[in-house]
Amino acid sequence: MTVVVTGAAYTLCIPHAPRAPGFPCHRLARAPARELCSRPVIALRPATARDTDAIARIWHAGWRDGHLGHVPEELHAHRGLDAFVARVPPRLGMTTVAEVGGAIAGFITVIDAELEQLYVAAEARGTGLAAALLERAEQQIGERFEVAWLAVAAGNARACRFYERHGWHDAGALDYGAEIPGGTLAVACRRYERKLARPG
Repeated sequence: MTVVVTGAAYTLCIPHAPRAPGFPCHRLARAPARELCSRPVIALRPATARDTDAIARIWHAGWRDGHLGHVPEELHAHRGLDAFVARVPPRLGMTTVAEVGGAIAGFITVIDAELEQLYVAAEARGTGLAAALLERAEQQIGERFEVAWLAVAAGNARACRFYERHGWHDAGALDYGAEIPGGTLAVACRRYERKLARPG
């Protein structure tokens, strides 16, 4: 799998990861574009208004999968698909999407030092796409900050394991203000952090 980001090309390898349709796995190594073979490409690019519906669908499905049972029930009424469609546009300028075969398969939203959102489509899990998005988020945050942080809903063990595998650590409990109309709703979370090496 080739990852193309702002003119740089990377070949991504996760040799033991389960394969999903359209997501073969190859070794992680920087390589000139002329040396890349005809493998499926992950293209990371800034989100645009045309991406709103695709981002919302991935966000909605991923949120339900990772949060139901771990957040207050009163939050559920504010997390239908329409709510996510409404929440995407204000974040477009801070969002990067990942395309595979011309279709959006995941995204990140970075707000200052916070990785506010990272979601991939269910069929892209285990392919390295989430890791590629996480690396991009760390690069963006590292341009301005020494420490990146994010919130994981308490009880979302799969997300915790993912971030810990990629060098993040649990920095303690956090009551995160989940956005709802007219204000926020406190959600019990764990704050994860990673110290970044800023460009010299």
